[in-house]
Amino acid sequence: MHMKIETNSSFAELKAKQPKWRIWWNLLRPHTLTAAFVPVFIGTAYALQVEGAQKIDLPLFFMMLLACILIQAATNMFNEYFDYKRGLDHEGSVGIGGTIVREGVSPKTVLYLGYSFFAVSMLLGVYICMHSSWWIALVGLISMTAGYLYTGGPVPIAYTPFGELTAGFFMGYVIIAISFFIQTGSVLPEIIFISIPAAILIGAILLSNNIRDLDGDKENGRKTLAILVGRNNAIRLLAAMFIVAYGWTVALALTGIASFWLFIVFLSVPKPIAAVKGFIGKSAPIEMMPAMVATAKTNTIFGFLFAIGLLLDYFF
Repeated sequence: MHMKIETNSSFAELKAKQPKWRIWWNLLRPHTLTAAFVPVFIGTAYALQVEGAQKIDLPLFFMMLLACILIQAATNMFNEYFDYKRGLDHEGSVGIGGTIVREGVSPKTVLYLGYSFFAVSMLLGVYICMHSSWWIALVGLISMTAGYLYTGGPVPIAYTPFGELTAGFFMGYVIIAISFFIQTGSVLPEIIFISIPAAILIGAILLSNNIRDLDGDKENGRKTLAILVGRNNAIRLLAAMFIVAYGWTVALALTGIASFWLFIVFLSVPKPIAAVKGFIGKSAPIEMMPAMVATAKTNTIFGFLFAIGLLLDYFF
């Protein structure tokens, strides 16, 4: 659940000041979309490592990129809808789009918009399958089902200890593997190892969200990983995830799976440090928002630098 906070300005005043386009932009939860397109960049960049690779099929790349962003945006809309239907979101909730509870948009409009985004992503998937393999359609349908069931269905994945693992697997490994496959026609065993840091950092975004919402989630009967291990241990786990992601990157270079260009990711180290420090000693959701932002930025900056490292290895 998202805790209610008190501010100097009423939400009605904020609503009056907000332009219409901003309402729909917030519904997308744009800060989460990097978790969709960073893996596409990594998988595509690693495709250039394949012997004989000449160039990237840009239409396929952009179709994959847009499809992943649409699926992530739709998942956010389902989150908005189902949390509202279960009474978890209210006008003072932190970290939500607020399209329903603050802006008065019909819940069905949000739900149907999510379905529409899924439909468009499926059309893009048809193009991708026509130029790669129809097995991609099955993987895509399974991924979209997981996105829907994350907050939909009788037992939402987000309400269990498996949210971080599910998000990391589908948005880390699966997206990277598909992005690599549609460019090369194969999936190398090394893809598993290449995807680990991205999967961990995507899971870290979910963990940071659950740390922020721990008290409210507990009140509403959720059993998230953060609740099971407790706030302090969850923060320690978050720090450990950051350490493993960077350490794993070093191992990729040392084992020859990738080059030492990957060390460029260490330019992003200040962000995870800020994230962990931002959670320590905090209990109010609004106080932890900067830490959540730092966690999301860690994924974004690390992911882009990781992809750049792969590209530098190809060109140099």
